[in-house]
Amino acid sequence: MKQRGRHRRRRRGRALRGALAGTALALTAAATLISASQATVADAPGALKPLSVSAGAGRLPLAEHRVPGRWLDRLASRMGRPVGVGTVLDSADRTLRNAGDCPAAEKRTLPVEPAATRAYCFGGADTRGWRPGAVTTSGDADDDGRWGGNRVILSGWTRGGAEGGSMDGPAPEQGLAKVAFVDANDPDRLRYTWALLAVPVDGGRDYRGLVSPLSGMVWYQDKLLVTTREGDRDALYVYDMDRIQRATVDAGAVGRVRGGWAAYGHRYVLPAVASYALPGGDDVPHPAAVSLDRSTSPDSLVASEWVPADGDRRTRLWRYALSRDPARSGLLATNSSGHADPVEAYESKTTDVRGVLSYRTGWYLDRAAGTPGGHGTLWRQDTDGARATECATDETRHCWSGRAGSLSYWEETGELWSQSGRMLFALPLASADRALGRSTDR
Repeated sequence: MKQRGRHRRRRRGRALRGALAGTALALTAAATLISASQATVADAPGALKPLSVSAGAGRLPLAEHRVPGRWLDRLASRMGRPVGVGTVLDSADRTLRNAGDCPAAEKRTLPVEPAATRAYCFGGADTRGWRPGAVTTSGDADDDGRWGGNRVILSGWTRGGAEGGSMDGPAPEQGLAKVAFVDANDPDRLRYTWALLAVPVDGGRDYRGLVSPLSGMVWYQDKLLVTTREGDRDALYVYDMDRIQRATVDAGAVGRVRGGWAAYGHRYVLPAVASYALPGGDDVPHPAAVSLDRSTSPDSLVASEWVPADGDRRTRLWRYALSRDPARSGLLATNSSGHADPVEAYESKTTDVRGVLSYRTGWYLDRAAGTPGGHGTLWRQDTDGARATECATDETRHCWSGRAGSLSYWEETGELWSQSGRMLFALPLASADRALGRSTDR
């Protein structure tokens, strides 16, 4: 997408941030107040430890593999001309409920401190049996916050599976991954529709569903990068937002069926255009959460692995540069051998990390709740130390969302977006920094 001047966007962004601050939703009361039984937390994780990216624990090269163009062209010739995001939004026929109309049990998963300024919930009919995962927005896709004139939110979901773990040997209908394309042009009425993620097979004559939990997702320029399951050599799959195909048969199958093409009952399907594979070895870390950082030059993708709360090792974090080559829009920067090497790596003592975000000098890590029905913790770490948000009610650190999810920063509006269960929510990153005891100048 054509890049535009930043000054106009920054003025508009400051105005929008001011409006949001003046119209914040009164959601704090809806969130569960933290009980004294939750007051015990792990010791502060301390400072991030820099790692060498050329050797040892910090080295994690990703090998890029492109789906042959003839495969994609063959699939398009049989399914019909691909469509873009605008066409998908035009057919959005489902509505996200505003926070006031969401069940109390769902709202209790929202952050306590800082409070969400916007919140919505998905209905149960089309998400029952699906697990929510990653979030990204058109604020990631283009620095003016729009894609083709539209404000868009993408919410990733996975069929079945246990939260926080791998999904070894899923049944054929389990593990499927789908994305809600949310039309966010009217903040009072968010509409959406679904697209299934797929992988071309048989030379582009068919496709299979992507069988993976969507724990991380980044939409950058015209590409959507998503995390894949533990045990898979592929760390990320890549989708082209201009290569969205229409399903022609409403059926519970995936791929070519009698009379046309099916996407597990959904209207659209995205065939993968590339993937990034991990190196071989028995103990290779697997990126579980990803997000975009526009404060670096070039823009970068950051990733964290998942280490269980009782794990005996530290969580590793990586940063990868994104390509500046117009012919490689939305892809990672690679060397002459087709490998994307991290440009930074760190270790953190924070475990059970479900979302990662880097902006300027800080890394934000959200840690899942330690107990069912509890709240998680939002940490901000750098090489000097760590701070967590604290609840004003009792000064505990269990103030973040109950079902911690991925993090996405919409730079143009200054908002941090995430998802907790069926609740999709946003709050100013500046308010998170204030709750962390650090002011920001945006």
